[in-house]
Amino acid sequence: MAKQDADCITLDLFATMPKVGRPRTNPLSREQQVRINKRNQLKRDRSSGLRRVELKLHSDLVSLLEEDATTKGLSRGQLIEMILNDYINGTFSE
Repeated sequence: MAKQDADCITLDLFATMPKVGRPRTNPLSREQQVRINKRNQLKRDRSSGLRRVELKLHSDLVSLLEEDATTKGLSRGQLIEMILNDYINGTFSE
C-alpha cells in the first residue's frame, strides 16, 4: 500500500514526519527553567544591593503612578523609588 499525504487515518505511516514547532533545546521542563531563572535573578538583585518590597495600592493610585511615570519616561518602580528617595532626603514637594 502506497503512502498518501491526504490519508490521516493510518497514523503509523506518518510517524517519521518531523514535529511542527521549535525543537527542544533544554532538558528541563519550562516550570523548572522559570524557577531557576527566578532564583538567578534574585541572586543578581541581591548582589547589586537591591531588596524586594511588596505593597498593595488602590488601583486609582496605580493608574496615576503609571501616567506620571510615562510622562517622565520612567518605569513605575523607578518613579516610586524616586518619590521615596525624595521623601527620605526631605526634598519632597507637596
